[in-house]
Amino acid sequence: MAAPHALKALADEVGPALTTDPAALAAYRTDRSGWTTDEVPLAAVRARDTADVQATMRIASEHGLPVVPRGAGTGLAGGAVGTAGSIVVDVARMDRVLEIHAADELAVVQPGVVTDDLAAALAPHGLWWPPDPASRAISTVGGNIATNAGGLLCAKYGVTRESVLGLAVVLADGTLIRTGHRTVKGVTGYDLTALLIGSEGTLGIVVEATLKLRRRSTDPVVTIGAGFPTVVDAAGAAAAITASGLRPAALELLDAASCAAIDAYLADVPDMPSLAGRGAFLLVQTDGPAALAESRAALALIEAAGGVAELAPDEAAGERLLQVRRSAHPAYARLGEVLIEDVAVPRTRLPAMFAAIERISATYGLPIPTVAHAGDGNLHPNLVIPPGLPHEPGTYPDVVWAAAEELFRTAIELGGTLTGEHGVGVLKRRWLEDELGPEVTALSRRIKAAFDPQGILNPGKVFLAS
Repeated sequence: MAAPHALKALADEVGPALTTDPAALAAYRTDRSGWTTDEVPLAAVRARDTADVQATMRIASEHGLPVVPRGAGTGLAGGAVGTAGSIVVDVARMDRVLEIHAADELAVVQPGVVTDDLAAALAPHGLWWPPDPASRAISTVGGNIATNAGGLLCAKYGVTRESVLGLAVVLADGTLIRTGHRTVKGVTGYDLTALLIGSEGTLGIVVEATLKLRRRSTDPVVTIGAGFPTVVDAAGAAAAITASGLRPAALELLDAASCAAIDAYLADVPDMPSLAGRGAFLLVQTDGPAALAESRAALALIEAAGGVAELAPDEAAGERLLQVRRSAHPAYARLGEVLIEDVAVPRTRLPAMFAAIERISATYGLPIPTVAHAGDGNLHPNLVIPPGLPHEPGTYPDVVWAAAEELFRTAIELGGTLTGEHGVGVLKRRWLEDELGPEVTALSRRIKAAFDPQGILNPGKVFLAS
């Protein structure tokens, strides 16, 4: 009888923020990964402020009910999908930029602020926030923090963890804590901010973030587009660029299947460059005072690796090349249902990982167009489900998981990781211990228990049931 009492208590505390409408709850059964559960949450609290989140956690803790934190639902690992009997805490409406302090180069924001909206708010101050996920037009700061998201610019500017100074977090019992600081340096106590970033809602719910900003540069930006005979050649060129000590702002790699898919997707868009017939495409963007010199050095390395490169004549042309790269995922979606995957390997092992993807694609008879943040070794193999292959809606066929498992194990064997930026969620939890080992997995569970003794925060995510 815990649920009715909890719902009444919630209604008294949060009023219209609470919903039990079946249509509203159905939206929480899936995310951008396409994975869908048959389970339906008990209720959702569309939080308006920190007090709503605290009240929800306090009541959920008192009644032993599971809670699933959620923002825009753009995750790619099922990490914010509602479960049976759970209360979804939806923070998308907590979308205010609370402070921009230009002199200290920081901003304080709520978790529901959309990444692109934050960029627009910072631009008049000559500031920007480096995390740059492909979903930036729809994803939120809170989601970026939950998964430690990266994106096109993280090879030079780092992932989300490098751009967060502090957090306000509601714990499982409703307690509000503040971690971190507003200073550039700060080593007092354990770094709980870093621990919470990437924890996928299993340790607490972020309700406010203090972000580390950068000044917008007036220096030139130089963009290079280069074609290669094969993706292994292009991966070798990318590895050579980073091994040389160059740190491009963006270093992105598309294989032949991606080039063909993007060309078809952008066929009717005026002035977009064509990737037709390329075995692979490498995009390099340099910025800062040394941008031109770095681009020349990158050009020499590209040509030495067998690439044919062109410098974009101006920044507008360079932006069009970036748009080509950002079009990859909608282009894949036109091919059919797609499992968008995410592994990372040491940058020198990129050629080996691309060769393995080609082999796995042939072995399992699955198209696997792949795009990579080559500057940091993060690959996104996209497993396309062939039309007519039987499977339940919202699930993936066994052959897709067999191919994905081989991808994951290969990445780990090459010294890499299961996920560079999407997180573990539901989709990768069965392989977590393969990478971490039993000792680190056990320690991670003890850390989870210290934050969440009842195990009510996002249960079933990241870890398999013990």
